Amino acid sequence: VFQTTSHFKVENQSTIIMVLARSLQSASKAVLSQHQRRFFQSTVQNNAKVAVLGAAGGIGQPLSMLCKISPLVDELGCYDVVGTPGVSADLSHIPSKSSITGNLPSASSWPSSDNTGLEQALTGADVVVIPAGVPRKPGMTRDDLFNTNASIVRTLVEGCAKYAPNAVLAIISNPVNSTVPIAAEVLKKAGVYDPKKLCGVTTLDVCRANTFLAANQGMDPKDIDVTVIGGHAGITILPLFSQVKGVNISSEDLDAMTVRTQFGGDEVVQAKAGAGSATLSMAYAGWLFTENVLKALRGDTDIVQCAYVESSITDAPYFASPCKFGKDGVEEVLPFGDLTPYEQAWFDKMIPDLKKQITKGEEFVNN
Repeated sequence: VFQTTSHFKVENQSTIIMVLARSLQSASKAVLSQHQRRFFQSTVQNNAKVAVLGAAGGIGQPLSMLCKISPLVDELGCYDVVGTPGVSADLSHIPSKSSITGNLPSASSWPSSDNTGLEQALTGADVVVIPAGVPRKPGMTRDDLFNTNASIVRTLVEGCAKYAPNAVLAIISNPVNSTVPIAAEVLKKAGVYDPKKLCGVTTLDVCRANTFLAANQGMDPKDIDVTVIGGHAGITILPLFSQVKGVNISSEDLDAMTVRTQFGGDEVVQAKAGAGSATLSMAYAGWLFTENVLKALRGDTDIVQCAYVESSITDAPYFASPCKFGKDGVEEVLPFGDLTPYEQAWFDKMIPDLKKQITKGEEFVNN
């Protein structure tokens, strides 16, 4: 949000907003090529609705803005427990084709009735992005957020099962390693679970790995696409730098970049000194993921991106790896290739922790 001094005229403010929106729209095509494989564009165009649940939060606001200016989004439904009408009114002034609504929970009543605010945001959604929840503070792990965010995700996914059972769900709320299994168990209980339509967003891990490797090698990040496998917390995050062609990394730099990718969120939490977590970069990553899903849903081909999904390629029932997306969501979970001894050591450390976090999410719903 731009703060202007009193001597600025309204016309200047409008110009700034319009320039920002047009610049981001122009940048979207170039940016998407930085972290994704190339694809062939379909001539099929469908009206697309995206719902953002948690739209007034630190991730939700910038994510909603990026969705609002996306040429792929025709309708944007914003939902949160507070502040959503104001956020949506603000975003509605951006000159893009997308319509927008801002919804709050409906007032409680007796006899109890449905949450019409959530219903309005979700009805007709093709993709539902869920960044809702409390952020981390210094000293907190993603797992420390479990009790609060697990309940939030369960409630919101119950709404998705009722009002948008065919939508692709993109879970950002941490701890993703547990909240995706929570979502799956809720959808199973509702009888609408489709593993092709439930994803944990791990795109930020890829963005970080690309950024750190590019800086180390003196390369342009758009020329790098690091496969990142595992989960989305600490040592469960494993960037496969060895699979990037044309780079030469010392063992010291490899270890430093691996750990920095795993704990990049901590770096931001500490730098913000209690004022929040990784919100802007996560919003950007969530937008990249969402636009790729929308492209696949409308019929574009060769859409491949890493995501945390139900998987049989390891002993863990959910695992992040490259996935091919199509008209129905996750079309194919792809193998991640051979590991170096260094990567295999991290992999062996990761799996027990990841499986425990998955079980914790499943038990939250079923016990």
